[in-house]
Amino acid sequence: MFFSHLLAFLFNSSQPKFLPLISWQEASIFQIPSDPDPQVQTIISKYLQILDDQGLSTNKQGIWIQSDWSILAEHQGKVPAPAASLTKIATTIASIDKWGLNYRFTTKIYGIGEINNGILKGDLVVESGGDPLFVWEEAIILGNKLQQLGIIKVEGDLIVLGNWQMNYEEHSLKSGELLKQALNEKNWSGIIEKQYQKMKDKPIPPKIQIEGIVKKGDHIPDNAQLLLTHQSLTLREILRAMNVYSNNKIAESLAQQIGGGEKVGDIASKIANVPQEEILLENGSGLGVDNRISPRGVCRMLMALDNQLDSSGINLGDLFPVAGVDKKGTVEYRNIPYGIPTKTGTLSVVSALAGVIPTVQRNHVYFAVINYGSDIEDLRKKQDILLRNLEQHWTFKPLLPTKSIDISFGENRLL
Repeated sequence: MFFSHLLAFLFNSSQPKFLPLISWQEASIFQIPSDPDPQVQTIISKYLQILDDQGLSTNKQGIWIQSDWSILAEHQGKVPAPAASLTKIATTIASIDKWGLNYRFTTKIYGIGEINNGILKGDLVVESGGDPLFVWEEAIILGNKLQQLGIIKVEGDLIVLGNWQMNYEEHSLKSGELLKQALNEKNWSGIIEKQYQKMKDKPIPPKIQIEGIVKKGDHIPDNAQLLLTHQSLTLREILRAMNVYSNNKIAESLAQQIGGGEKVGDIASKIANVPQEEILLENGSGLGVDNRISPRGVCRMLMALDNQLDSSGINLGDLFPVAGVDKKGTVEYRNIPYGIPTKTGTLSVVSALAGVIPTVQRNHVYFAVINYGSDIEDLRKKQDILLRNLEQHWTFKPLLPTKSIDISFGENRLL
């Protein structure tokens, strides 16, 4: 990050810049240690010895720890391994690359026919814009907007266009039925009412009666008129919800819109500047052992993200769960030192943890631990202890989110 800032300072301005004359060895860049840290490697060696004493093969445990300037410890660090939901780091990178942090997905609503006395004399058409986080709350807001337009009844059908998904339901017609239910308070279930009560700024519950059925369409009818456009949360908010709850449905929706897991891996490997064979993906969520990433690849992705965010005014804590800050999600019951942005990953025989440790001595230290073993809870505890041991070695300084975001939409709720 220092070099990118320095080059921009020197060359990306029409005005001459004058730097104070100091000897090169006194520059602040050289005050950050760039030498290896034997103590860190000793901590890792003891960690691996504990796993070995329990009968776990050390050849199946991958570790990489590095600062901006030095590789501090590694074990099997360049070997791709099933990384579970660490895959979502790649999906995060590829999503930002495609859309940008402030992008909003749009859902468009069309009407066919005239609106007389609150009645739409025809069909209501919903065109998907790829929103991966369109849930009950979004549907209620949309219904309220329609009601403000004067619509309280639809005489025709509800027609869904595109890959319409709601509440993470992959089937468009089922998602359409959920939308139809949400648009009329009289049809609400207990879970819809519960989610409505959680909303901070509660809109007036919609009471839009749709008399027809839910149908799948393949194009916008020529006689359709655009009624409204509903925008999603920003991509930044969606990504944080995805990562805090490790929501597979959100990740897979984003990956499919990018071009699939292999495409996500290609983008991530180029941005992170690691060989493609170290980020091998079949999907964007991390489900399945065929998604493989090396510990080095994970750390380099986090470093690349950190650099990308440096000019945006936010940090990794705005995209990933932060220990001690997020009271829900994947770090809720972990004993990770306070203020560390992390990403967890879990399969039946895989427990992974990666993140960035903000230190006084080394600035940002990036780590990735991919453990292979069947006792997932025990592996998680050992990972937490490993970070606690590193906390004894360095002085940590919390890296907290810069903005408060309500991410309750990202929970894996039952429909």
